Amino acid sequence: MADGDRTPPPNGYETWGEFCASDPTNLICVDVDSNYEYKPSLVANSLFAALLGLSMLGFIVTYAVTRRGTAFTVAFVLGTLTEVIGYAGRIISHGNVWDQNGFLIQIICLTIAPAFLAAGIYLCLRRIVYVFGAENSRISPVMYTRFFIPCDVISLVLQAAGGALASIADNDQRDLLNAGNNTMIAGLSFQVFTLLIFIVVSVDFGLNVMRRHRKLGEASLNQSEMAVRLRGAWTFRAVLGALALATICIFWRSVFRVAELSGGWSGPLMGREDLFIGFEGVMIVVACFVLNVFHPSIFARDIMARGFGNLTKTGAKPGHQKVDSYDRAYLSPGSSDAEALPMGNVATQAPAGYASSHRA
Repeated sequence: MADGDRTPPPNGYETWGEFCASDPTNLICVDVDSNYEYKPSLVANSLFAALLGLSMLGFIVTYAVTRRGTAFTVAFVLGTLTEVIGYAGRIISHGNVWDQNGFLIQIICLTIAPAFLAAGIYLCLRRIVYVFGAENSRISPVMYTRFFIPCDVISLVLQAAGGALASIADNDQRDLLNAGNNTMIAGLSFQVFTLLIFIVVSVDFGLNVMRRHRKLGEASLNQSEMAVRLRGAWTFRAVLGALALATICIFWRSVFRVAELSGGWSGPLMGREDLFIGFEGVMIVVACFVLNVFHPSIFARDIMARGFGNLTKTGAKPGHQKVDSYDRAYLSPGSSDAEALPMGNVATQAPAGYASSHRA
């Protein structure tokens, strides 16, 4: 029941929501509007917090053991940590649905956390492109990172700003609540748009690889020893599958959150915790755990090495480098310069003098 439909709250309280936040067990609070349309489940939210905390620990341990994929690890640790904090907010809200602190924590953290996870996935695409050959990409591989990461930052900022506006508004400040809601929708919609573009360009790259391979055979692919070995390994294909599944899960989650918020704070989806559990919690847990199990730094360790995929500074188009711009990214760890191959088909060994002046 809204404040306007009952007697004024006790002295010292501006709203009944404020009163109930201080005394949530008071029987009069049963009919007082809260921050939620339901009481958050203690079991479900505790389970998600525990699982995502375990996932975060997995990413940290994997990095400690492999020392590879620093940026990828940072992105997923930040994402899973933010998820854990968000579910901690929902656990707080289970005990007091009128408490603004719990609501603020969960609305901001659970809204922005998948943006970190998406960033980690975006960072992998450029490296994958180099394994198959940059000539198969319509754009320079480095542009994948330069485009998708800034888009992810924009999405994150919008979602965080919207969450902040919504969380500081009282239940009767509908204009501020709506402004926060609309800003979060804008951020989530931009995230959905960015993920959709990412999926399209990834599929397009895969189709280009298959088309050029049918036409040119193995000559269409990067022929470095490392790249050939990776493409033939089931572990590398498992990583590709894991990244694809994680992307789909985050995309599906983001679409759901857009639909949920579009109905407003009292909309039909906002009152469905079962859908929140399935399309928010489960989707993010699957996205994280599949990459814990098929971690790129373990199953495709070469591409996660420091400096892999760095373009030379000549400005040459990928696949058309001059011989003196030999790309050190194709040196597999522990291989000699003579064993490594430059990008595409420009040469079959490193140029003379490379070992003395360009050692990775």
